Amino acid sequence: MSGLRSLPINEMLKRQTIGLSDILLLRRVFYDDGIISADEAEILFALNNACNAYHPEWPEFFIEAITDYIVYQEAPRGYITADNGHWLIDRVSRDGKIDTKTELELIVNVIDKARWAPVSLVKFALEQVKHAVVDGAGPLRDGKALQAGTISEGEVDLLRRMLYAFAGDGNVAVTRAEADVLFDIDEAISASAPNPAWTDLFVKAIANVMMAASGYAVPSREEALRQEATLEEPEEQTSVLAALLSMVQSNLASVQDAYHDQTAEERALARLEHQRIEIITHEEITEAEATWLVSRLGRDGRLSPSEKALVSYLNQESPRIHPVLTEAVCRLGDAA
Repeated sequence: MSGLRSLPINEMLKRQTIGLSDILLLRRVFYDDGIISADEAEILFALNNACNAYHPEWPEFFIEAITDYIVYQEAPRGYITADNGHWLIDRVSRDGKIDTKTELELIVNVIDKARWAPVSLVKFALEQVKHAVVDGAGPLRDGKALQAGTISEGEVDLLRRMLYAFAGDGNVAVTRAEADVLFDIDEAISASAPNPAWTDLFVKAIANVMMAASGYAVPSREEALRQEATLEEPEEQTSVLAALLSMVQSNLASVQDAYHDQTAEERALARLEHQRIEIITHEEITEAEATWLVSRLGRDGRLSPSEKALVSYLNQESPRIHPVLTEAVCRLGDAA
């Protein structure tokens, strides 16, 4: 993409607009040799940041070009290293927060296209939804009448998409970093009316963490976290937990058979795969341990509605889980 420097970049920056003719020129030069350099990627970010008006085709081109650069041209090809992930975060965020939907979509697309990305990058993506939920601000809330402390079905769908993208095609348990953000979101919405879409995702994700911490081989995330949220409107407020529990029982039962005891060979292969990915991305993958899970459940002194539904399910169905988790579930169930 060496011809990019011959384009009227300064003119575009000066007028702060990107028209269709500009995009066609950029696209023509880009696909002339199919290569974009680091300097040229910086130019595209400068255009995206400086121009306050652009043709509807700009976001698609911008996301495609930067994804091609960081996923398919930067070494190691197909993977995102921790350094490259931090470079990307620095380019799209201010004080750790993204301002536009285009930049958020870029992050999700990069995670999705990469064979593997550092955990810090997916955590950063998940935290953008957390920002919308906790603060009621950011690109996900622009033009929407949603209060802080609530979560929309669209935001739940985006979280699920991020969790799917990070794991790729592999059978990868939800990591501690990911679960940590999910717990934070659950705490933030605990006082709002139950959202069945959120409860469905949350209990399946945390159950996935629990089963992995208890020595089970986990299914793909598409299977483990697939959406099955149906909750009938309760006649009385006191029946909300019962309705959530009924939904959780049905939805978890549908995926429970996908978990099985991990063999010694599977444990060894999973450990080698983690080590391989850590070497490539230069970032450690921290799995959630049973003691950490116990410290997160009901951390503020009380269980959220979604946590209550999960704990009630575990107490009733009594799957074989780590002894530390079993003790905590019994204790929390009695307190609830």
